[in-house]
Amino acid sequence: MKRIMATNRSVKGNFNYNNIEKKDKNFMYKNLERSNCYNCDFSGSIFDFVSFRGAHFKSTNFLKCSFKYAEFIGTNLKGSDFKSSIFENAILDSVKLEDTNFKDVKFINTIFLSTDMSKAKNIDINTPGIRIFEEMPKLEISDELRSAVLTAMENKYIKKARVLDTKDGGLNTLNIMLLLENFTEETIIAGLKSIVTKLDREFYTLSYIIKFLNLQE
Repeated sequence: MKRIMATNRSVKGNFNYNNIEKKDKNFMYKNLERSNCYNCDFSGSIFDFVSFRGAHFKSTNFLKCSFKYAEFIGTNLKGSDFKSSIFENAILDSVKLEDTNFKDVKFINTIFLSTDMSKAKNIDINTPGIRIFEEMPKLEISDELRSAVLTAMENKYIKKARVLDTKDGGLNTLNIMLLLENFTEETIIAGLKSIVTKLDREFYTLSYIIKFLNLQE
């Protein structure tokens, strides 16, 4: 396959490729936000802990790829093929799945939020390993936890990562729910109060917060 377009540097590390072959590569922890790829082949590659926020990966081959803790937010995956891939603790939020193929995909605790799955292939609401939310889950949280979340967002890297809030300025109740499924409220509150002063680098997915909280326990 011939490379036509060079990497787009508008977001550090993202892709802008047509008809390129990058099989069996390790893209762990990459920020692929606003990437634009068409008719590419990433077979056998690792996309664990990767952000695909606002990216377009159309008619692209993801055969036997790994997507652990990957986040697809507002991603266009039209016509792409994920045959025999693994999605674990992944989030697909407001994703376009027209003619997207999920044949023989293994899902482990993967969430689909505000995503029309009716035009996707080889997946439905009864597919094992997935949870489906039509909208952000309703979540009652304590004033203490709410305050800790707002305090954490005073850190510029957390605010930029957009893992605790939404584009309309509300709290990201889905991610808060996921934190509460993994940690006690006390651990989350203490961790978020701590991270606001300790975090000094960019990150791109909720998995970073989870890793930080694990280290606090």
